[in-house]
Amino acid sequence: MIDTKAVRVSVLEDADRVESLAVLSGFRADLYDCLNARADALFELTDALLCADGPVKSLVDLTLAAEHRRGHGALYDGLNCGRIEVDRLRADLAALPLPRTNDGRIVLAVDVSPWLRSDAPTSADRLFCHVYGRAKSVSQFIPGWPYSFVVALESGRTSWTGILDAVRLGPEDDATAATADQLRGVVERLVTAGHWQAGDPDVLIVMYAGYDVTRLAFVLADLPVKVLGRIRSDRVLRRPKPPRVPGTNGRPPKPVPEFALAKPATWPEPEHTTTTETTRYGTATAQSWDRLHPRLTHRTCWLDHDGELPVIEGTLIRLEVDHLPGDRNPDPVWLWSSATGATPADIDRWRRSYLRRFDLEHTFRLFKQTLGWTRPKIRTPDAADRWTWIVIAAHTQLRLARRLAEDLRRPWEKPAAPGRLTPARVRRGFRNIRATTLPPARAPKPAKPGPGRPPGSKNRRPAPRYDVGKTVKRDLTMADHQDRNG
Repeated sequence: MIDTKAVRVSVLEDADRVESLAVLSGFRADLYDCLNARADALFELTDALLCADGPVKSLVDLTLAAEHRRGHGALYDGLNCGRIEVDRLRADLAALPLPRTNDGRIVLAVDVSPWLRSDAPTSADRLFCHVYGRAKSVSQFIPGWPYSFVVALESGRTSWTGILDAVRLGPEDDATAATADQLRGVVERLVTAGHWQAGDPDVLIVMYAGYDVTRLAFVLADLPVKVLGRIRSDRVLRRPKPPRVPGTNGRPPKPVPEFALAKPATWPEPEHTTTTETTRYGTATAQSWDRLHPRLTHRTCWLDHDGELPVIEGTLIRLEVDHLPGDRNPDPVWLWSSATGATPADIDRWRRSYLRRFDLEHTFRLFKQTLGWTRPKIRTPDAADRWTWIVIAAHTQLRLARRLAEDLRRPWEKPAAPGRLTPARVRRGFRNIRATTLPPARAPKPAKPGPGRPPGSKNRRPAPRYDVGKTVKRDLTMADHQDRNG
Protein backbone atom coordinates (compact mmCIF):
# COMPACT_ATOMS: atom_id res chain seq x y z
CA MET A 1 0.00 0.00 0.00
CA ILE A 2 1.38 3.42 -0.99
CA ASP A 3 1.36 6.12 1.64
CA THR A 4 -0.04 9.23 -0.07
CA LYS A 5 1.44 11.59 2.52
CA ALA A 6 4.93 10.09 2.14
CA VAL A 7 4.72 10.39 -1.65
CA ARG A 8 3.61 14.02 -1.35
CA VAL A 9 6.52 14.85 0.96
CA SER A 10 8.96 13.13 -1.38
CA VAL A 11 7.67 15.09 -4.38
CA LEU A 12 7.97 18.36 -2.47
CA GLU A 13 11.53 17.55 -1.41
CA ASP A 14 12.49 16.73 -5.00
CA ALA A 15 10.96 19.98 -6.22
CA ASP A 16 12.83 21.88 -3.52
CA ARG A 17 16.11 20.27 -4.55
CA VAL A 18 15.53 21.08 -8.21
CA GLU A 19 14.79 24.71 -7.35
CA SER A 20 17.87 24.97 -5.10
CA LEU A 21 20.07 23.50 -7.83
CA ALA A 22 18.66 25.95 -10.38
CA VAL A 23 19.36 28.91 -8.09
CA LEU A 24 22.90 27.66 -7.41
CA SER A 25 23.62 27.13 -11.11
CA GLY A 26 22.26 30.59 -11.92
CA PHE A 27 24.45 32.25 -9.31
CA ARG A 28 27.54 30.44 -10.59
CA ALA A 29 26.83 31.74 -14.08
CA ASP A 30 26.26 35.27 -12.75
CA LEU A 31 29.49 35.07 -10.76
CA TYR A 32 31.44 34.16 -13.86
CA ASP A 33 29.92 37.14 -15.71
CA CYS A 34 31.09 39.45 -12.90
CA LEU A 35 34.73 38.43 -13.48
CA ASN A 36 35.93 40.86 -16.15
CA ALA A 37 39.63 39.88 -16.17
CA ARG A 38 41.29 36.54 -15.38
CA ALA A 39 37.76 35.11 -15.12
CA ASP A 40 38.73 31.47 -15.56
CA ALA A 41 41.53 31.62 -12.98
CA LEU A 42 39.36 33.38 -10.38
CA PHE A 43 36.39 31.06 -10.93
CA GLU A 44 38.50 27.92 -10.59
CA LEU A 45 40.05 29.42 -7.46
CA THR A 46 36.52 29.68 -6.01
CA ASP A 47 35.80 26.05 -6.87
CA ALA A 48 39.08 24.92 -5.37
CA LEU A 49 38.24 26.82 -2.18
CA LEU A 50 34.89 25.02 -2.01
CA CYS A 51 36.17 21.53 -2.83
CA ALA A 52 39.50 21.46 -0.97
CA ASP A 53 39.86 18.84 1.74
CA GLY A 54 39.98 20.31 5.23
CA PRO A 55 40.72 23.87 6.28
CA VAL A 56 42.72 26.12 3.97
CA LYS A 57 46.22 26.53 5.40
CA SER A 58 47.90 28.37 2.50
CA LEU A 59 46.80 29.87 -0.77
CA VAL A 60 49.10 27.86 -3.01
CA ASP A 61 47.76 24.56 -1.66
CA LEU A 62 44.49 25.27 -3.47
CA THR A 63 46.25 24.67 -6.80
CA LEU A 64 46.61 20.99 -5.83
CA ALA A 65 42.85 20.48 -5.84
CA ALA A 66 41.46 18.65 -8.87
CA GLU A 67 39.04 21.51 -9.56
CA HIS A 68 41.96 23.91 -10.12
CA ARG A 69 43.32 22.99 -13.55
CA ARG A 70 45.84 25.81 -13.74
CA GLY A 71 49.21 26.37 -12.12
CA HIS A 72 50.05 28.45 -9.12
CA GLY A 73 51.19 31.29 -11.36
CA ALA A 74 47.68 31.68 -12.76
CA LEU A 75 46.31 31.80 -9.20
CA TYR A 76 48.50 34.70 -8.16
CA ASP A 77 48.03 36.40 -11.52
CA GLY A 78 44.27 36.24 -11.05
CA LEU A 79 44.41 37.83 -7.61
CA ASN A 80 46.94 40.49 -8.56
CA CYS A 81 45.72 41.41 -12.04
CA GLY A 82 42.13 40.15 -12.12
CA ARG A 83 39.08 42.36 -12.02
CA ILE A 84 35.71 41.77 -10.35
CA GLU A 85 32.65 43.89 -11.09
CA VAL A 86 31.77 44.35 -7.44
CA ASP A 87 28.63 46.46 -7.92
CA ARG A 88 27.12 43.82 -10.18
CA LEU A 89 28.05 41.07 -7.73
CA ARG A 90 26.39 43.02 -4.91
CA ALA A 91 23.19 43.22 -6.96
CA ASP A 92 23.36 39.48 -7.64
CA LEU A 93 23.70 38.77 -3.92
CA ALA A 94 20.69 40.96 -3.13
CA ALA A 95 18.59 39.15 -5.77
CA LEU A 96 19.15 35.71 -4.20
CA PRO A 97 16.68 34.14 -1.74
CA LEU A 98 17.06 36.16 1.45
CA PRO A 99 17.19 34.68 4.97
CA ARG A 100 14.32 35.95 7.09
CA THR A 101 12.96 35.48 10.57
CA ASN A 102 10.03 33.19 11.32
CA ASP A 103 7.55 36.05 10.97
CA GLY A 104 8.95 37.04 7.55
CA ARG A 105 10.83 40.15 8.67
CA ILE A 106 14.23 41.19 7.35
CA VAL A 107 16.91 41.53 10.02
CA LEU A 108 20.36 42.79 9.03
CA ALA A 109 23.53 42.78 11.12
CA VAL A 110 26.63 44.89 10.57
CA ASP A 111 30.04 44.32 12.14
CA VAL A 112 33.75 44.74 11.41
CA SER A 113 36.27 41.91 11.22
CA PRO A 114 39.99 42.67 10.82
CA TRP A 115 42.49 41.00 8.53
CA LEU A 116 45.58 41.44 10.68
CA ARG A 117 48.80 42.27 8.81
CA SER A 118 51.25 43.28 11.51
CA ASP A 119 54.29 41.97 9.55
CA ALA A 120 53.50 43.71 6.24
CA PRO A 121 55.17 47.14 6.17
CA THR A 122 54.96 47.22 2.35
CA SER A 123 51.16 46.88 2.39
CA ALA A 124 49.23 50.12 2.05
CA ASP A 125 46.05 51.33 3.76
CA ARG A 126 46.59 49.46 7.03
CA LEU A 127 44.87 50.69 10.16
CA PHE A 128 45.18 49.89 13.84
CA CYS A 129 42.51 47.22 14.38
CA HIS A 130 41.02 46.60 17.79
CA VAL A 131 41.27 42.96 18.83
CA TYR A 132 40.63 41.23 22.15
CA GLY A 133 43.45 39.54 24.03
CA ARG A 134 43.36 36.12 25.60
CA ALA A 135 42.83 37.44 29.11
CA LYS A 136 39.57 39.01 30.23
CA SER A 137 39.22 42.76 29.62
CA VAL A 138 42.47 42.84 27.63
CA SER A 139 42.46 44.47 24.20
CA GLN A 140 45.16 45.25 21.67
CA PHE A 141 45.60 47.38 18.56
CA ILE A 142 47.29 45.50 15.72
CA PRO A 143 47.87 46.77 12.15
CA GLY A 144 45.58 45.25 9.55
CA TRP A 145 42.76 45.77 7.09
CA PRO A 146 39.32 46.17 8.75
CA TYR A 147 36.36 44.95 6.70
CA SER A 148 32.76 45.91 7.40
CA PHE A 149 30.25 43.14 6.63
CA VAL A 150 26.47 43.35 6.29
CA VAL A 151 24.55 40.07 6.53
CA ALA A 152 20.94 38.92 6.73
CA LEU A 153 19.97 36.86 9.79
CA GLU A 154 17.40 34.12 10.35
CA SER A 155 15.61 32.80 13.41
CA GLY A 156 16.82 30.03 15.67
CA ARG A 157 20.25 28.90 16.75
CA THR A 158 22.22 28.60 13.53
CA SER A 159 25.59 29.43 12.01
CA TRP A 160 24.13 30.47 8.65
CA THR A 161 24.01 34.07 7.48
CA GLY A 162 23.41 35.63 4.09
CA ILE A 163 26.30 37.97 3.26
CA LEU A 164 25.14 41.00 1.29
CA ASP A 165 28.11 43.36 1.27
CA ALA A 166 31.69 43.89 2.45
CA VAL A 167 33.66 47.14 2.46
CA ARG A 168 37.27 47.68 3.48
CA LEU A 169 37.69 50.74 5.70
CA GLY A 170 40.58 52.92 4.54
CA PRO A 171 42.76 55.50 6.27
CA GLU A 172 40.61 58.38 5.00
CA ASP A 173 37.23 56.87 5.82
CA ASP A 174 34.99 57.89 8.66
CA ALA A 175 33.63 54.67 10.16
CA THR A 176 30.13 56.01 10.81
CA ALA A 177 29.78 57.66 7.40
CA ALA A 178 31.13 54.58 5.61
CA THR A 179 28.74 52.31 7.53
CA ALA A 180 25.79 54.57 6.73
CA ASP A 181 26.62 54.55 3.01
CA GLN A 182 27.06 50.77 3.08
CA LEU A 183 23.72 50.16 4.83
CA ARG A 184 21.95 52.57 2.50
CA GLY A 185 23.27 50.72 -0.54
CA VAL A 186 22.23 47.33 0.88
CA VAL A 187 18.70 48.45 1.72
CA GLU A 188 18.22 50.11 -1.67
CA ARG A 189 19.35 46.95 -3.46
CA LEU A 190 16.95 44.84 -1.38
CA VAL A 191 14.10 47.16 -2.29
CA THR A 192 15.07 47.02 -5.96
CA ALA A 193 15.19 43.21 -5.84
CA GLY A 194 11.65 43.13 -4.44
CA HIS A 195 12.49 41.75 -0.99
CA TRP A 196 10.82 44.77 0.66
CA GLN A 197 7.64 46.41 -0.58
CA ALA A 198 5.43 49.19 0.66
CA GLY A 199 3.40 47.99 3.62
CA ASP A 200 5.98 45.47 4.84
CA PRO A 201 7.52 45.83 8.32
CA ASP A 202 10.60 48.00 8.49
CA VAL A 203 14.00 46.38 8.09
CA LEU A 204 15.70 45.93 11.46
CA ILE A 205 19.45 46.62 11.62
CA VAL A 206 21.26 45.32 14.70
CA MET A 207 24.79 46.24 15.69
CA TYR A 208 27.18 45.87 18.57
CA ALA A 209 28.75 48.55 20.76
CA GLY A 210 31.20 50.83 18.98
CA TYR A 211 28.74 52.22 16.43
CA ASP A 212 27.16 55.64 16.78
CA VAL A 213 23.65 54.21 16.71
CA THR A 214 21.89 57.56 17.09
CA ARG A 215 23.87 59.09 14.23
CA LEU A 216 23.04 56.13 11.99
CA ALA A 217 19.36 56.42 12.93
CA PHE A 218 19.41 60.10 11.92
CA VAL A 219 21.24 59.54 8.62
CA LEU A 220 19.05 56.56 7.62
CA ALA A 221 15.75 58.15 8.70
CA ASP A 222 14.52 58.37 5.08
CA LEU A 223 14.77 54.59 4.61
CA PRO A 224 12.30 51.93 5.85
CA VAL A 225 14.67 50.77 8.59
CA LYS A 226 14.86 50.67 12.37
CA VAL A 227 18.22 50.64 14.11
CA LEU A 228 18.96 48.59 17.23
CA GLY A 229 22.35 48.79 18.89
CA ARG A 230 24.11 48.37 22.17
CA ILE A 231 25.23 51.46 24.05
CA ARG A 232 27.70 51.94 26.87
CA SER A 233 26.53 51.44 30.42
CA ASP A 234 27.80 54.89 31.49
CA ARG A 235 25.69 56.88 29.02
CA VAL A 236 23.29 59.59 30.14
CA LEU A 237 20.04 60.06 28.22
CA ARG A 238 17.28 62.61 28.46
CA ARG A 239 13.54 62.26 28.71
CA PRO A 240 11.16 64.31 26.55
CA LYS A 241 10.39 67.81 27.72
CA PRO A 242 6.88 68.39 29.05
CA PRO A 243 4.71 70.19 26.50
CA ARG A 244 4.15 73.88 27.05
CA VAL A 245 0.50 74.78 27.24
CA PRO A 246 -0.39 77.40 24.64
CA GLY A 247 -1.18 80.81 26.05
CA THR A 248 0.75 80.35 29.29
CA ASN A 249 3.16 83.03 30.46
CA GLY A 250 6.26 82.93 32.58
CA ARG A 251 9.39 80.86 32.46
CA PRO A 252 9.34 77.51 30.62
CA PRO A 253 8.92 74.35 32.71
CA LYS A 254 11.96 72.84 34.32
CA PRO A 255 13.73 70.14 32.35
CA VAL A 256 13.04 66.54 33.29
CA PRO A 257 15.84 64.86 35.28
CA GLU A 258 18.33 62.94 33.20
CA PHE A 259 18.36 59.16 32.86
CA ALA A 260 21.81 57.92 33.96
CA LEU A 261 22.32 54.29 33.04
CA ALA A 262 24.83 53.79 35.86
CA LYS A 263 22.56 55.32 38.54
CA PRO A 264 19.41 53.29 39.27
CA ALA A 265 18.08 56.15 41.38
CA THR A 266 17.46 58.15 38.17
CA TRP A 267 15.39 55.42 36.55
CA PRO A 268 11.61 55.85 36.48
CA GLU A 269 9.27 52.89 36.39
CA PRO A 270 9.71 50.95 33.13
CA GLU A 271 6.84 51.09 30.69
CA HIS A 272 7.15 47.42 29.73
CA THR A 273 8.77 44.42 31.38
CA THR A 274 9.03 41.03 29.68
CA THR A 275 10.33 37.78 31.14
CA THR A 276 11.34 34.79 29.02
CA GLU A 277 12.77 31.43 30.01
CA THR A 278 15.70 30.45 27.75
CA THR A 279 17.74 27.27 27.54
CA ARG A 280 21.17 28.93 27.36
CA TYR A 281 20.79 32.06 29.49
CA GLY A 282 18.18 31.15 32.10
CA THR A 283 15.58 33.82 32.75
CA ALA A 284 15.89 36.80 30.40
CA THR A 285 14.29 39.99 31.68
CA ALA A 286 13.86 43.04 29.44
CA GLN A 287 12.75 46.46 30.69
CA SER A 288 11.98 49.34 28.33
CA TRP A 289 11.58 53.12 28.55
CA ASP A 290 10.10 55.06 25.66
CA ARG A 291 11.16 58.36 24.04
CA LEU A 292 14.66 58.71 25.47
CA HIS A 293 17.27 60.64 23.49
CA PRO A 294 20.95 61.51 23.95
CA ARG A 295 22.09 65.07 24.45
CA LEU A 296 23.91 66.08 21.26
CA THR A 297 26.63 68.71 21.04
CA HIS A 298 28.59 70.24 18.18
CA ARG A 299 31.39 67.70 18.40
CA THR A 300 32.83 64.93 16.21
CA CYS A 301 30.30 63.97 13.53
CA TRP A 302 27.90 66.81 14.45
CA LEU A 303 30.40 69.62 13.78
CA ASP A 304 29.16 70.33 10.27
CA HIS A 305 25.48 70.10 11.15
CA ASP A 306 23.63 73.27 10.14
CA GLY A 307 21.02 74.68 12.44
CA GLU A 308 19.76 73.34 15.73
CA LEU A 309 20.81 69.85 16.64
CA PRO A 310 18.01 67.28 16.29
CA VAL A 311 16.28 65.40 19.07
CA ILE A 312 16.58 61.70 18.18
CA GLU A 313 14.14 59.81 20.36
CA GLY A 314 14.02 56.06 20.74
CA THR A 315 13.36 53.16 23.07
CA LEU A 316 15.84 52.22 25.77
CA ILE A 317 16.02 48.53 26.73
CA ARG A 318 17.76 46.95 29.70
CA LEU A 319 18.41 43.26 29.09
CA GLU A 320 19.44 41.03 31.99
CA VAL A 321 19.98 37.26 32.02
CA ASP A 322 20.81 34.80 34.77
CA HIS A 323 24.04 33.48 33.30
CA LEU A 324 26.16 33.33 30.16
CA PRO A 325 28.46 30.56 28.87
CA GLY A 326 31.54 31.01 31.04
CA ASP A 327 30.10 33.85 33.13
CA ARG A 328 27.80 33.17 36.08
CA ASN A 329 27.27 36.84 36.99
CA PRO A 330 26.93 38.78 33.73
CA ASP A 331 26.37 42.51 33.65
CA PRO A 332 23.14 43.82 32.13
CA VAL A 333 23.15 44.98 28.50
CA TRP A 334 21.69 48.32 27.42
CA LEU A 335 20.12 48.57 23.98
CA TRP A 336 18.74 51.59 22.15
CA SER A 337 16.26 51.37 19.27
CA SER A 338 15.25 54.17 16.93
CA ALA A 339 11.61 53.05 17.14
CA THR A 340 9.19 54.62 19.60
CA GLY A 341 5.88 53.43 20.97
CA ALA A 342 7.09 49.84 21.26
CA THR A 343 4.86 47.08 22.58
CA PRO A 344 5.97 44.14 24.77
CA ALA A 345 5.97 41.97 21.64
CA ASP A 346 8.38 44.42 19.97
CA ILE A 347 10.69 44.38 22.99
CA ASP A 348 10.82 40.59 23.00
CA ARG A 349 11.42 40.46 19.24
CA TRP A 350 14.25 42.99 19.46
CA ARG A 351 15.84 40.99 22.25
CA ARG A 352 15.83 37.83 20.16
CA SER A 353 17.08 39.70 17.09
CA TYR A 354 19.98 41.17 19.02
CA LEU A 355 21.02 37.72 20.26
CA ARG A 356 20.94 36.47 16.66
CA ARG A 357 23.57 39.09 15.83
CA PHE A 358 26.18 36.73 17.28
CA ASP A 359 25.56 34.35 14.36
CA LEU A 360 27.83 36.69 12.42
CA GLU A 361 30.69 35.65 14.69
CA HIS A 362 30.25 32.06 13.45
CA THR A 363 30.58 33.35 9.88
CA PHE A 364 33.82 35.15 10.74
CA ARG A 365 35.14 32.02 12.36
CA LEU A 366 34.29 29.99 9.25
CA PHE A 367 35.99 32.58 7.06
CA LYS A 368 39.22 32.58 9.02
CA GLN A 369 39.55 29.00 10.28
CA THR A 370 38.00 26.97 7.46
CA LEU A 371 38.03 29.04 4.28
CA GLY A 372 41.37 30.68 5.11
CA TRP A 373 40.29 34.27 4.50
CA THR A 374 43.22 35.82 6.39
CA ARG A 375 45.79 33.11 5.53
CA PRO A 376 47.30 34.57 2.30
CA LYS A 377 50.18 37.02 2.62
CA ILE A 378 48.76 39.39 0.02
CA ARG A 379 50.58 42.68 -0.41
CA THR A 380 48.18 45.06 -2.12
CA PRO A 381 44.78 45.98 -0.69
CA ASP A 382 43.17 45.57 -4.13
CA ALA A 383 44.23 41.93 -4.24
CA ALA A 384 42.92 41.53 -0.68
CA ASP A 385 39.55 42.87 -1.83
CA ARG A 386 39.43 40.35 -4.68
CA TRP A 387 40.24 37.47 -2.36
CA THR A 388 37.60 38.69 0.10
CA TRP A 389 34.94 38.65 -2.60
CA ILE A 390 36.07 35.19 -3.71
CA VAL A 391 35.52 33.96 -0.14
CA ILE A 392 32.10 35.67 -0.04
CA ALA A 393 31.13 34.03 -3.33
CA ALA A 394 32.21 30.64 -1.95
CA HIS A 395 30.19 31.13 1.23
CA THR A 396 27.15 32.14 -0.81
CA GLN A 397 27.35 28.94 -2.85
CA LEU A 398 27.51 26.94 0.37
CA ARG A 399 24.34 28.66 1.56
CA LEU A 400 22.55 27.96 -1.73
CA ALA A 401 23.66 24.30 -1.59
CA ARG A 402 22.40 23.94 1.96
CA ARG A 403 19.49 21.68 0.96
CA LEU A 404 21.49 19.73 -1.63
CA ALA A 405 24.36 18.43 0.52
CA GLU A 406 24.47 15.08 2.25
CA ASP A 407 25.74 14.62 5.79
CA LEU A 408 29.29 13.32 5.29
CA ARG A 409 29.98 13.32 8.98
CA ARG A 410 32.99 11.96 10.76
CA PRO A 411 32.53 8.85 12.95
CA TRP A 412 32.80 10.92 16.12
CA GLU A 413 30.29 13.58 15.02
CA LYS A 414 26.60 13.53 15.80
CA PRO A 415 24.13 13.14 12.94
CA ALA A 416 22.47 16.33 11.75
CA ALA A 417 18.88 16.65 10.63
CA PRO A 418 18.22 17.36 6.93
CA GLY A 419 18.58 21.05 6.25
CA ARG A 420 20.47 21.60 9.52
CA LEU A 421 23.99 21.00 8.28
CA THR A 422 26.65 23.52 9.22
CA PRO A 423 28.56 25.36 6.47
CA ALA A 424 31.64 23.21 7.09
CA ARG A 425 29.64 20.01 6.58
CA VAL A 426 28.06 21.35 3.41
CA ARG A 427 31.54 22.12 2.10
CA ARG A 428 32.56 18.46 2.52
CA GLY A 429 29.99 17.37 -0.03
CA PHE A 430 30.19 20.33 -2.39
CA ARG A 431 32.45 18.41 -4.75
CA ASN A 432 29.53 16.07 -5.49
CA ILE A 433 27.15 19.01 -5.93
CA ARG A 434 29.55 20.79 -8.28
CA ALA A 435 29.48 17.78 -10.62
CA THR A 436 25.76 18.39 -11.23
CA THR A 437 26.33 21.99 -12.38
CA LEU A 438 27.88 23.21 -15.61
CA PRO A 439 31.18 24.97 -14.85
CA PRO A 440 31.46 28.06 -17.08
CA ALA A 441 35.28 28.26 -16.83
CA ARG A 442 37.14 27.31 -19.99
CA ALA A 443 39.90 24.72 -20.16
CA PRO A 444 43.41 26.09 -19.66
CA LYS A 445 45.72 26.60 -22.62
CA PRO A 446 49.23 25.14 -22.60
CA ALA A 447 51.74 27.73 -21.47
CA LYS A 448 55.22 28.02 -20.03
CA PRO A 449 56.32 30.04 -17.02
CA GLY A 450 58.00 33.36 -17.66
CA PRO A 451 61.76 33.81 -17.38
CA GLY A 452 61.56 35.90 -14.24
CA ARG A 453 64.46 37.95 -12.95
CA PRO A 454 67.86 36.72 -14.16
CA PRO A 455 69.77 34.74 -11.52
CA GLY A 456 72.23 36.85 -9.55
CA SER A 457 70.61 40.19 -10.41
CA LYS A 458 69.51 42.54 -7.66
CA ASN A 459 66.06 43.93 -7.12
CA ARG A 460 66.36 47.55 -8.22
CA ARG A 461 62.73 48.40 -7.49
CA PRO A 462 62.17 47.70 -3.80
CA ALA A 463 58.60 47.87 -2.59
CA PRO A 464 57.66 51.12 -0.86
CA ARG A 465 56.82 51.10 2.82
CA TYR A 466 53.72 52.66 4.31
CA ASP A 467 52.82 54.05 7.69
CA VAL A 468 49.95 52.64 9.70
CA GLY A 469 46.95 54.64 10.80
CA LYS A 470 44.62 57.38 9.69
CA THR A 471 45.86 59.97 7.21
CA VAL A 472 43.08 62.49 7.86
CA LYS A 473 42.87 64.17 11.27
CA ARG A 474 39.29 64.94 12.22
CA ASP A 475 38.26 67.77 14.46
CA LEU A 476 36.84 66.74 17.81
CA THR A 477 35.65 70.10 19.14
CA MET A 478 34.10 73.23 17.67
CA ALA A 479 37.21 75.23 18.62
CA ASP A 480 39.43 72.95 16.54
CA HIS A 481 36.95 73.12 13.69
CA GLN A 482 36.89 76.93 13.71
CA ASP A 483 40.70 77.15 13.93
CA ARG A 484 41.12 74.91 10.91
CA ASN A 485 38.55 76.83 8.86
CA GLY A 486 39.82 80.22 9.96
